[in-house]
Amino acid sequence: MNNFTYSLNATLPIFLIMILGKLLYRLRIIGDDFIQSVDKYVFYAALPALVFKDLTENDFRENFDAGYLMFCFFSTLAAILIIWGLTELFMKNETEKGAFIQASYRSSAAILGLAFIDNMYDGAGMAPLMILGAVPLFNIFAVIILTLKGQNKDQKPDVRTTIKNIFKNPILLGILLALPFAFSGIHFPAFVNKSLNYLADTASPLALLSIGAGFEGRKAFRKRKLTVLATLIKLFGICSLFLPVAVFLGYRSQELMGILIMLGSPATVSCYIMAKNTGNDTVLTSSIIVLTTLLSSVSLTFWIFILRSMNLL
Repeated sequence: MNNFTYSLNATLPIFLIMILGKLLYRLRIIGDDFIQSVDKYVFYAALPALVFKDLTENDFRENFDAGYLMFCFFSTLAAILIIWGLTELFMKNETEKGAFIQASYRSSAAILGLAFIDNMYDGAGMAPLMILGAVPLFNIFAVIILTLKGQNKDQKPDVRTTIKNIFKNPILLGILLALPFAFSGIHFPAFVNKSLNYLADTASPLALLSIGAGFEGRKAFRKRKLTVLATLIKLFGICSLFLPVAVFLGYRSQELMGILIMLGSPATVSCYIMAKNTGNDTVLTSSIIVLTTLLSSVSLTFWIFILRSMNLL
């Protein structure tokens, strides 16, 4: 029950802010101009700052475990490639592929990971290494997939332009800038960290308001089959595939909890902002974010119950 309550406390505020965004839009307190401005601000400023902060604020050299880092990296890579390959094989609608792939694998690992583990254990354990192993891949592949799928299908893909757009993406630039600091252990002065935190902390609430304001229930209902399928993949499918491998390799307690969050936490709100700014399906993306967020309190509690029953957490 404690795990269920904690899961609700972690996920319901996200859902409530999206509802607030819709309410403010209906009351005409915010409008389409606000949504467009917020989306650009979050994409070009707040999200890069959030990624940079997530990768630089933790000491990755402390308790460094190369095997754990590699497991997080390769399980994330395998999950992405499996979902991408199956989507290309079975999904016909090209305009929905990018949104479906991204929202099916991309977790709120950095946002929820440390919070969950700190709540259950004394210390973050290997969670920073999980973030380092998974979050850059989440974002890099999201940039690649959304850039490829967001192109005008009436034109032949311009490889040169595609590669250029990938490396111009602000999320990828934030990762590339952060990695040297993450590995070197260089610390910024307090006033720099505080300013960076202020900027990064605006990403999630503003993105959630935008998702809620722009959420189109009727259109989302027409995409219910893809939404449910992506939600099952995100919350149950990937965990079912890789958690047994993690257990077999001997990961327990904080380490296993970090892997669970990496694999099975809800689709991150930044999926919507990136889909919108790359010309992909925002209706499908937002509906997957809403459903995975709503059901993750149940699914995470289910996985925690299973793993605790087996004395693994």
